[in-house]
Amino acid sequence: MKNYQMNAIRNVVVMGHGKCGKTTLTEAMLFNAGATDRFGKVTDGTTTTDYDPEEIKRQFSISTAVAPVEWKDMKYNIIDTPGFFDFVGGVKEGLRAADSALIVLSGRSGVSVGTEHVFKYAKTRGIPTMFFVNKIDDDHADYQKVLEQMKEVFGKAVTPFVYPIQENGEFKGFVDIVDMTARRYDGKHRVEMDVPEGMAETVAPLREMIMEAVADTDEELMMKYFEGEEFTVDEIKGAIRKGVKDGSIYPVYCGSGQDNIGVRSLMDGIGKYLPAPSEIEEIARVADTAEPVELVQSSEETTAAIVFKTIADPYVGKMSLFRVYSGEIKGDSVLYNPNKGVNEKIGKVYTICGKKQTEIGKITAGDIGCTAKLDKTQTGDTLCEKSKNIILSGIEFPDPVLSMAVLPKAKGDEEKIVSGLTKLTEEDPTFSISNNPETKQTLINGQGEQHIDVIVSKLKAKYGADVILEDPIVPYRETIRKKVTVEGKHKKQSGGHGQYGHVKIEFEPGISEDMIFEEKVFGGSVPKNYFPAVEKGLRDSCQKGVLAGYPVVNLKATLLDGSYHPVDSSEMAFKTAASLAYKEGLSKADPVILEPLGNLKVYIPENIMGDIIGDINKRRGQIMGMGESDIKGLNMVEAEVPMSEMFKYATDLRSMSQGRGIFKFEFSRYEQAPQNVADKIIENAKK
Repeated sequence: MKNYQMNAIRNVVVMGHGKCGKTTLTEAMLFNAGATDRFGKVTDGTTTTDYDPEEIKRQFSISTAVAPVEWKDMKYNIIDTPGFFDFVGGVKEGLRAADSALIVLSGRSGVSVGTEHVFKYAKTRGIPTMFFVNKIDDDHADYQKVLEQMKEVFGKAVTPFVYPIQENGEFKGFVDIVDMTARRYDGKHRVEMDVPEGMAETVAPLREMIMEAVADTDEELMMKYFEGEEFTVDEIKGAIRKGVKDGSIYPVYCGSGQDNIGVRSLMDGIGKYLPAPSEIEEIARVADTAEPVELVQSSEETTAAIVFKTIADPYVGKMSLFRVYSGEIKGDSVLYNPNKGVNEKIGKVYTICGKKQTEIGKITAGDIGCTAKLDKTQTGDTLCEKSKNIILSGIEFPDPVLSMAVLPKAKGDEEKIVSGLTKLTEEDPTFSISNNPETKQTLINGQGEQHIDVIVSKLKAKYGADVILEDPIVPYRETIRKKVTVEGKHKKQSGGHGQYGHVKIEFEPGISEDMIFEEKVFGGSVPKNYFPAVEKGLRDSCQKGVLAGYPVVNLKATLLDGSYHPVDSSEMAFKTAASLAYKEGLSKADPVILEPLGNLKVYIPENIMGDIIGDINKRRGQIMGMGESDIKGLNMVEAEVPMSEMFKYATDLRSMSQGRGIFKFEFSRYEQAPQNVADKIIENAKK
């Protein structure tokens, strides 16, 4: 594949709800361009961009993949992204490398929740957007209905550029509303034709809509429009390009990716109407001062690029996919990573199509490539010449919303598990691993059950580590509610020196989570040199409560009295005596279980607020407030909820809100558990 100038490159991220046909549409583009000699199918596991074994097994996209397409003296870097919510990280990666978005939606199901989400992502990123209504040949597809729905959700900028031709209820072709020509499909053949009789009246209002949008882009064109003059073809196309770039026009195409209908027209539209890399403003910041600076996108400038995706391969090593914004990246060179403050040796550089890598001498500004074995560089990092010393804006990944504990299936695999998971976090920054020192559990924190399931499958396939998933252990606590005074005596006689320690301790509720130790011993009944041993014995004992073995908090212990033996007493004896006093004292001091509560903020559409509040109540939550939020279209409910009730909340909320709801949950405080809950906790601890 030759090197293309920036004005001949289009970097397009393909997004949409799961199962809308993004990967199949990408495959059709590759086939039309001659990049593949056979049309791969998702069901057969033969598509270019769904090449990972997990994607082939599950038959949907899990990660972002790049597919370069050469079309009419231009190069399109098509970036195919996942559609399911659990794999949103791939969407964020694809968006970072793109200059425009192609949003795919089904002609049957129309605007889905995922469609709304990816549209918001594109608008947040500030890139031009184009739509493709797929599966238009489905018996239940309704293009007009989908258009109306799109206008309602996305606004008046939605502008249909084509309209389907129906014969006896079947999709046979479409009218190009911009050119006012028609194309009919006869099997695999596309036939140019005049607009069918009777359809001119149907598409006339749609063409008028385009002309209005064209007129809105320029004052001279507006005057021409009001005076009833016809626009020239160049004026129309130039104005459409301007409108698409500024977001006042969202072109809508339609067709069938599966049957390769309407895809060539879409590909023509990408080249004609979507912007080149040099037309998109890119703001960086100076590494030392964080001062914003506009980056001039040109191959003549010094080099600046961003790594937007990392692939962890146990055999090849780490592969880094990058987008070059200025200058060029050559093989066998050295670039600076200002995020990490280190130089990186660039080995060979490649173009990449799915999993296929093709070595190339250099990747120039505006284009996408990859290299292997960068030492410190991670996803979102900048690579540049040290003299440039700028940092490109990184990628904002969502925080994990679900945690599961992992246990090795085979003894001795702990190190292999942690090593494998750590490598996978380089590939997927939307999950993390953590160790809970209290519960001794290793936790995977991800975007949902499906996400964690994929991580576990990859861990086994790539690194040979098989694990069992369990719910995390809730970090309960224990405390007391009464003041008691008890004695603890440790006396043991066996040949030679014996063991003797005797303490009298008062236990009462304390004011701090950490145990408070005081002594009020008179007359030397317990020598001062044994006070630290008594305190150590109590602190060690506080690690396990008397009800269910959870750590004890808010405890005050006062050493009042005791006795000692001049020969047999020792630090160990007094430590043991303190432990005996602790067990007896806490049992008598009305011990209770404390459960952790968290602060929950849920952002949901107003129409399901009642359902969300009802669900929170079922989880023993207490509503703290509700009302409008700073997230457009969503209201907020704030509550305090026990952590034990929140493990699968991400999955449940997604189901209740059809994917529209989001939430934040963080630990708040401990509170006494209700008796029925405490009884279950104690019973489970005994088991």
